[in-house]
Amino acid sequence: MKQVVQNYKSGELALLEVPEPACKPGGVLVRTVYSLISTGTEMMKVSEASLSLVGKAKARPDQVAKVMQSVATNGLSATYRKVTSKLDSYTPLGYSLCGIVEQVGDGITDVSVGDLVACAGNEHALHSELNWVPKNLYSRVPNGVDPRHAAFGTVGSIAMQGVRRGEPQIGDVALVIGLGLIGQLVVQLLTSSGVRVVGVDPDPERCKLAESLGALTCAHPASGIVDTAVAELTHGAGVDQTYLAAGGNTNDPVELAAKLSRDRGRVIDIGKCKLDLPWNAYYEKELDVRFSRSYGPGRYDPSYELEGRDYPIGQVRWTERRNLECVLDLIARDRLDVEPLITHVSDFSDAVTTYQSLNEGSLKAVAVLFRYPDAVARTEPVVTSARVGLVSSSAAALPAGQPVRLGFIGAGNYASSMLLPHLVEREDVQLEHVATTSALSGANARRKFGFAAASTDIDNVLGNSSIDAVFVVTRHSSHAELTRQALLAGKAVFVEKPLALSPEELQKVLDAIEESGNDRLQVGFNRRFAPLLHEAREQFGPRVGPASVRYLVNAGRLDHGSWYNQTASEGSRFAGEGGHFIDTVSWLLDADPVSVYATGDLQVTLGYPDGSTAVITYAETGSSGFPKETLDVVADGKVLKFDDFVRASVYSRKKWASSRLPKGRDKGQAAEVDAFLSAVRTGSPMPISIASLAATTLATLAAQTSVANAAPVRIELPRKAGAPA
Repeated sequence: MKQVVQNYKSGELALLEVPEPACKPGGVLVRTVYSLISTGTEMMKVSEASLSLVGKAKARPDQVAKVMQSVATNGLSATYRKVTSKLDSYTPLGYSLCGIVEQVGDGITDVSVGDLVACAGNEHALHSELNWVPKNLYSRVPNGVDPRHAAFGTVGSIAMQGVRRGEPQIGDVALVIGLGLIGQLVVQLLTSSGVRVVGVDPDPERCKLAESLGALTCAHPASGIVDTAVAELTHGAGVDQTYLAAGGNTNDPVELAAKLSRDRGRVIDIGKCKLDLPWNAYYEKELDVRFSRSYGPGRYDPSYELEGRDYPIGQVRWTERRNLECVLDLIARDRLDVEPLITHVSDFSDAVTTYQSLNEGSLKAVAVLFRYPDAVARTEPVVTSARVGLVSSSAAALPAGQPVRLGFIGAGNYASSMLLPHLVEREDVQLEHVATTSALSGANARRKFGFAAASTDIDNVLGNSSIDAVFVVTRHSSHAELTRQALLAGKAVFVEKPLALSPEELQKVLDAIEESGNDRLQVGFNRRFAPLLHEAREQFGPRVGPASVRYLVNAGRLDHGSWYNQTASEGSRFAGEGGHFIDTVSWLLDADPVSVYATGDLQVTLGYPDGSTAVITYAETGSSGFPKETLDVVADGKVLKFDDFVRASVYSRKKWASSRLPKGRDKGQAAEVDAFLSAVRTGSPMPISIASLAATTLATLAAQTSVANAAPVRIELPRKAGAPA
């Protein structure tokens, strides 16, 4: 299928051939009939992509701050790889469309195949022939509504949420600054609510359009016409609300808002404009500044958008989906007229040319639609293929000279920046197939790393007899099940941590090992492969008596929107990441933990068979300027001190210190990949035993149990965990 994409590094726009998305539970597969270009938000993104790196940095200082934090945490080299990988990737465009339901996922009962729906979301309502859309981001289109008009549902919801934030009342006077697509919709919604509206825009054609749609007076901000109109309408008091629907880097909109607002008036920011608030003007009038967050409550909440968990109507009256339904209802009842906003309709095949014309200014438009000519003719449901039978294989060495043929399930930021760069240049590796949830991410991985094929169906990896080994690099909740399936399919498996999120999930993996006889499993515990840590362990030498280990993990706070916060589905943050640190300690001590005691502030104490103890402090409240990981090992009159993969020292009869600073923080990803590939190629044992993987997984999960029960937890390996690796 075709999809519009852009490379943010080069600015290249393309109509790319990508795999069709799968229809997952909790959503529907929609074939697009019309999709709407947001001439504000999207064109700003297109314009930014054409800037130099310095220009991009100036346009997105928030991202620059994240990059600097990453440098402090992960080092310059790793951050450079991560940033360049992200910049040099195709990203999707679009977030508002109307289409026909082609396939219905499990759990969906409110729509059927063939229904016309309006869809929202910058990850789910893309300029693409097919989109998978979760439940709370689509709404059935009322009978009689033109599909072209229904494609305005999302941008209409953005305007509606802005109006709701302004809390207008019948008889109010409102000022709308910026009469682009969102501003025109705000004008109509306010007028329908009994509000008298004046508008401001430097484009006289947009002013005329707004007046034809209900505004009383619209003019250039410097003309003085709007000032006079506001004075007459409000008897000199000023407007009740000002809606900022303008973009750009000028501070004029917020200054004009202060000038024309009444005492204790409300200023609502809907667009993305400069907000350098003039303190005196806003203070003296005690103006109420409010932000409108996109389509409404539910936006940026993964449990709402991705998992379909609605908010009770008694607590949240207007959510994203309810706003979308309301916009469609207003269109159906002729209370919202979007036809005059449609400046241009372009065939989807001409998408790149259309964007270029908009960006160059040769096409001046309020709203532009893409038309997908074949959509109506293709309404039959797609029949998915049956699952391929699963077979097991032995651990025999590969034929001499044959490359290790790899399949990837998942190709997100970690895989693209930390794993695949170590594979793409190797002559002894062949990247066969990548399966991803998003069709575009699969296409990006195929383009950047040279996979032979890409799709959204994991059976194309698991059922591919030519693939020797599978990398599972997906979200935590899917690791155990995908690992189980891959083992049963006879593949060697490299799964990123964690292996499992519960003892039951772990047991299913172990059952698969026994059932298939395939124990070719490695978990991505990369720190034990870090060169500097290896060198420090060698300098420390053999250990006779028990050791005391102190490991401080300065994890820091998560961003609000991070999927790590989805604890209900993805497990706690420590359940996902803690195995790294437990495995590192166990490797240093050459033993697996037998007990765990953890307190609520995540001080995790591990006990080992020889009396050694390790205290792992997992802190989220520390300073971002302090190193992320510091480690001390004390035993036999010796001390090993390890500072964040940058420097190490050993204090004994003679002090040893790492001779020079490494070029970057090498946390062992390249070495762990090399060890895994070597085992696959030669048929030799995997680098970490199944028993150790199981013990580390159980110890990680036991920390949460210990906190809940305020008591130590004994680690007992499940049956079959001791099978040879």
